[in-house]
Formats: sequence, C-alpha cells, structure tokens
Amino acid sequence: QVQLVESGGGLVQSGGSLRLSCAASGFMFGIYTVRWYRQAPGKQRELVAFMTTGGTTNYAASVKGRFTISRENAKNTVWLQMNSLKPEDTAVYYCNANRDPIDYWGQGTQVTVSP
Repeated sequence: QVQLVESGGGLVQSGGSLRLSCAASGFMFGIYTVRWYRQAPGKQRELVAFMTTGGTTNYAASVKGRFTISRENAKNTVWLQMNSLKPEDTAVYYCNANRDPIDYWGQGTQVTVSP
C-alpha cells in the first residue's frame, strides 16, 4: 500500500522553526522527485520546494534562504526544515512524490505561525 505520511506541523511564533517530515512506503521512493506544497485558506496550492533524484533542489522565492528540503532514500523520508517562519507561511503542507505519470500525495500537516 502506497503511503506518504507527513508530520511535524504545529503552532509556532513568528521567527520560529519547524521541521516537517514525510515518510514514504509502498513504492521505490528513491526514483521519485519529491516536492513540498502548501495551501493557505482561500488560496491555491503552491509549490514550496522540490528535490530531484539527483539532489537538485529549487525553492519558491518566498521561502528561499529560509526553508531547506532534504531527503534520505535509505529511510524513505523527505524533510522540510523551515526557519524564520512568518505568519504568511501558515498553511497546510503536503508532501508529493512524482515520477511521471505517477503522483503520490500525503494527507497534509497544518503549520500555523502566530504574529
């Protein structure tokens, strides 16, 4: 059974940090590009960061320099380290694993940043 399970969300004050985890199972995680998306209330889902199988990373301009994506294929896990959090980072964060045409999604984890 394919699963992506996010954890690590919560409530944090502005300027604080959180580390999101996404544990994968049921598929060959190492050959998939992994992405973190987020969706704030009333807004479209947006791409936050991705990491390819070769380790190439890219970030949304709004999080560059504050967020870091990493993965460890041996643990079937991808992380999103979020520093210097801002209230506008408040959203549900989703983990995605993609190898076209296959797309797997996690259930999401809520991140709330208070002013």
